Amino acid sequence: MTPIHEVAIVGLGAMGSACARHFARRGRRVLGLDRAAPPHALGSSHGETRIIREAYFEDPRYVPIVQRAYLLWRALEEESGERLLQETGGLMIGPEDGVLVRGARRSADTHRLPYQRLDAAAIRARFPALAPRDDMVAIWEPRAGVLFPEACVRAHLTAAARDGADLRVDEPVLSWRPEGQAFEIVTPRARYRAERLVLAANAWLPRLVPDLPLGLRVTRQPLFWFEPRDQAEQFAPDRLPIHLWEPEPNRFFYGFPAFEGCIKVATHLEGAPCDPDTIDREVAASEVAALRRRLETFVPDGAGRFVRAVVCMYANTPDGHFILDRHPEHDRVLVISACSGHGFKFSSAIGEIAADLLLDGRSSFDLDLFRLPVKEPGRSG
Repeated sequence: MTPIHEVAIVGLGAMGSACARHFARRGRRVLGLDRAAPPHALGSSHGETRIIREAYFEDPRYVPIVQRAYLLWRALEEESGERLLQETGGLMIGPEDGVLVRGARRSADTHRLPYQRLDAAAIRARFPALAPRDDMVAIWEPRAGVLFPEACVRAHLTAAARDGADLRVDEPVLSWRPEGQAFEIVTPRARYRAERLVLAANAWLPRLVPDLPLGLRVTRQPLFWFEPRDQAEQFAPDRLPIHLWEPEPNRFFYGFPAFEGCIKVATHLEGAPCDPDTIDREVAASEVAALRRRLETFVPDGAGRFVRAVVCMYANTPDGHFILDRHPEHDRVLVISACSGHGFKFSSAIGEIAADLLLDGRSSFDLDLFRLPVKEPGRSG
């Protein structure tokens, strides 16, 4: 048995790495464990670019948290000396009364965020790479942009290690249990003890808390890179913002400006269910063709040579919001699945929130959206 740690963190991807950074920054003895060696491409925290946006269509209550995340990303960027965030502006494109446009406008109005409404003609004139249908409009927000996820995770882990965190990689957690006033964490290599525990294993989370009714649905999410076939200058980050589309009701895809000559595009919330240990990481020609059809319709000059694809995972909650809550039977255990395909941008702030909850007992943010589901009486599992 190893000496006791003050905090153990299971999973060192987006959320876990940020937790390690914030607990270690407060001088706590931190143990971090991951089944691979982050930043890696086996979970939900890779893919070269991730969107950050402020006029949050999912719910206005996310806005104060993402505003804090912006500040923390910039502070981490300065500390690490790495480029972590590039603001490009952002477009939420779809029908005026669709989930995407209506929700983005609601959050912008609620929090008095700057934005512009653009009709289809204005979108095409201002951003010639995009070809919305005539019935589409957009909410343009100036602060949206791109995070570089591998660099973000690496910067959090580097900062945590510098502040004394004990980070152990290629060491999956097999189980955990309460032991007196602490918790025992078992891996193939050792048994550890910690006073507090953060479970941030995302797609693997249900295996660590089989007694909780998480309702997580893990899905396979391919990401695609294409070269522009024409007018490549229109895809530069200073010319083209990130863009999120709702071409049919409650169906979404998104795209980025070109980095290193390629644009990245993917669908959102349409992945097939998968097991994180047996997921198919090969991308079929039919999947590439389906994404190419989206591009040919809405980003036609982006539908050039297919370059590559990788697969990541979403861990989707039933309501599409995060899980960020104490274990109902262990108030020093925090359960985090800040995913459902839109969590990475928040990770810098969620690490800080986790430290606030387990060290100070409270957070200044409204976290009611992120409560664990309540187990129905008489049901087990």
